[in-house]
Amino acid sequence: MYYNDGWTQAEIANKLGVSRPVISKLLQKAKDEGIVNIYIKDETVRTVELEQQLEKYFGLQDAIVVPNNSISSELAKRAVGLAGANYISRNMKSVKSIGISWGTTLAHLVQEYPYEHREDIKVVPLEGGMGVRSVEIHANQLANDLARKMSGTCTYLYAPAIVETEELKLRLMAMQDIEMVLESGRNVDVAVISIGNPFKESTLMYVGYLSETDLNHLGEIGVVGDIGYRFFDKSGNSVQNPLGSKIIGITLEELKNIDKVIAVVEGEHKAESVLGALRGELIDVLIIDEQMAVGILKKYQNEL
Repeated sequence: MYYNDGWTQAEIANKLGVSRPVISKLLQKAKDEGIVNIYIKDETVRTVELEQQLEKYFGLQDAIVVPNNSISSELAKRAVGLAGANYISRNMKSVKSIGISWGTTLAHLVQEYPYEHREDIKVVPLEGGMGVRSVEIHANQLANDLARKMSGTCTYLYAPAIVETEELKLRLMAMQDIEMVLESGRNVDVAVISIGNPFKESTLMYVGYLSETDLNHLGEIGVVGDIGYRFFDKSGNSVQNPLGSKIIGITLEELKNIDKVIAVVEGEHKAESVLGALRGELIDVLIIDEQMAVGILKKYQNEL
């Protein structure tokens, strides 16, 4: 009556002439003795388990795992971007400033973000970004687009992400307008970033910021990933390299000091990169696809 016909416990008790607590106890006994077995037929059960493991192992505030079985990378990236947009939109209470990095996954997040009225919000780019190639994924453009979606305001970092020499970088960072934006980036309430693997399907390579010589050197010094052009090793420690001295943007140490860092990342090939960032405690909230979650946990558990 309860499971097959959908009767309430009160209706069954009335039908059988007993009290409702008796029915409740009988139903519980049926489960305890295996007469009744309950299964959840939903793919989200698996992703919830992955989320709980990620939160437990790495001390995350939140983890969101997006199912991506049998879908293309582009669709998975869009799904992860949508999950990131929904998470940020739901958790905006008391947030007055958001810093945003760059990349294709974050571009999808901004595209999927709903139109809102949050006129007190300021969006800040966390690193420079100028040029004519892939402008739509640079931090300045994403800050502008996200601010427009929120009906807020944004600032612009009028400088390239990577300049030709360290001397030029120091001269640019000494400019008041650039330093003011960087200081705003260091003090945002929330930072929204992605994570790259410079060796596989690298956006840095695609936009021309890295050469084969650079990749060989990064591999030799133990780099596994990057956040906003800042490279780190498998423990999440910043790795000093010639490119690092020519980057205009906040450092990994400054990122770590931000109260809430939300990483939105897609692609199983980035599992080792994200694991390094997790080990370095660079992330507070992680939003990824299912295949990456499985890859991260497998690597982590194999090392225990």
